[in-house]
Amino acid sequence: MLKKVIEIISNYQGIEPKSINEDSKLISDIGLSSFDVVSLVCEFEQEFGISIPDRDIKKFKIIKDVVDYIKDNS
Repeated sequence: MLKKVIEIISNYQGIEPKSINEDSKLISDIGLSSFDVVSLVCEFEQEFGISIPDRDIKKFKIIKDVVDYIKDNS
């Protein structure tokens, strides 16, 4: 699942997957804006067949937060 999340983010942001790891910060390390994070959440919802409420998006600070959330809710 980590690999797929990294693949989605790297494709969206146009960066090499190997430059992202589970401790990468979504905003400061990867350079995502708040809008980018919301857009990616839509992709995660489609890819993993889950629904992520807006209130939970605020919890996503690093890649591991996203992966753990998807694991816990799929």
